[in-house]
Amino acid sequence: MTDDIAARTPASGLPAPSGGYVGDPAVRAEWDNRYAERQQLWSGRPNGALVAEAAGLAPGRVLDVGCGEGADALWLARGGWDVTALDVSGVALDRAAGHARDAGLSVRWVHAGLAEAALPPASFDLVCAQYPALLRTPDAVAERALLAAVAPGGVLLFVHHAGMDTRQAHDGDFDPADYVWPSTVAALLDDDWSVEVDERRPRDLPPGGAGAHHTDDLVLRVRRLR
Repeated sequence: MTDDIAARTPASGLPAPSGGYVGDPAVRAEWDNRYAERQQLWSGRPNGALVAEAAGLAPGRVLDVGCGEGADALWLARGGWDVTALDVSGVALDRAAGHARDAGLSVRWVHAGLAEAALPPASFDLVCAQYPALLRTPDAVAERALLAAVAPGGVLLFVHHAGMDTRQAHDGDFDPADYVWPSTVAALLDDDWSVEVDERRPRDLPPGGAGAHHTDDLVLRVRRLR
């Protein structure tokens, strides 16, 4: 999106292609290059909104979408969650897997785009997406994939930087209309879902890392009723 957004084992039931990656190769290359430019792109701390919203949830199966270098996935694993973490960047996943090995934690790493990952439906007690660079499509593939992955009784937590969704598009800059935001996910909800949080709030700022200048979050937390 912009520099603001910010050995792999496939999860059970997920495809394991010979090339080890399922998704758009151009997207993979873009994010691999971005990660390769720096030894560490993000702060290394779990995102504050995730910590706040997941603290009261009973650990179960969780999907971390756009896991990057793995800070959220490792925090969840330490909390007793059964973690599946997905990202398009092999560079990021290599770093994340190394951090997990160093910490003695078990995480399933999935090298794929969200739309292409063929996730087992209704299988996760928590699906979290923290500042993901998910492209919108006319048929809302990414939004529907997020919602479809949540088990009955489970929670989708979608967090993004406040203000970016309303920025004006400029030549050579990103167009917010091209990306998925909490509002585009919320627009798809029906009676099978209960909105528990839908708000803008001050962000727990990490010490460094890309995107640290963003001060507010958009937080959407919804529960699947059936």
